[in-house]
Amino acid sequence: MPDSDPHDHPADALIVVDVQNDFCEGGALGVNGGAAVAGAITTLLPEYRTVVATRDYHIDPGEHFSDSPDYVDTWPPHCRVGTDGVWFHPSFDAEKAHKVFSKGEYSAAYSGFEGASDDGQTLADWLRRHGIESVDVVGIATDHCVRATALDAAKAGFRTRILLNFTAAVAPETTKSALAELRAADVALVGDLLYDGAGRV
Repeated sequence: MPDSDPHDHPADALIVVDVQNDFCEGGALGVNGGAAVAGAITTLLPEYRTVVATRDYHIDPGEHFSDSPDYVDTWPPHCRVGTDGVWFHPSFDAEKAHKVFSKGEYSAAYSGFEGASDDGQTLADWLRRHGIESVDVVGIATDHCVRATALDAAKAGFRTRILLNFTAAVAPETTKSALAELRAADVALVGDLLYDGAGRV
């Protein structure tokens, strides 16, 4: 069950996680509902004074890429710098993001808190410098990078919610375990998951 209405009180900032071409339909790791979520997030942006975005930004992430991936720790090549797959999906208005944080140049990186902006700031430091105390997290994928980003946000001391109806997941099994882990970490889950990896719920 959702914890509250996601539109009651928007958080101080919205974190948009990895809404990139390679994670939407037709991409190297396309997720069911990715493009729809990208467009839905754009409709949400006016509700927030502060918006930041994260992105996978791989140059040579080592064993994160595999020709025989297990889809747990290893994955097919994706979001490689210099390819169309690394760009934000066109349905997401990335121009509205106040800052972009890139992650995973030379390693696997799931959480946006592992990334840095072009001027070298971490996500946690940037949020604190801008007086942010609470964050809403949306994007792709619910059970991987959204999960990791929200967990790290909570660990860093931010009041954290995931707006489930603005996310898309990879698979039902990993989503179920991710949501249980998030609840245990006091991350609020609001709204209803529309895309659980098997299709539209």
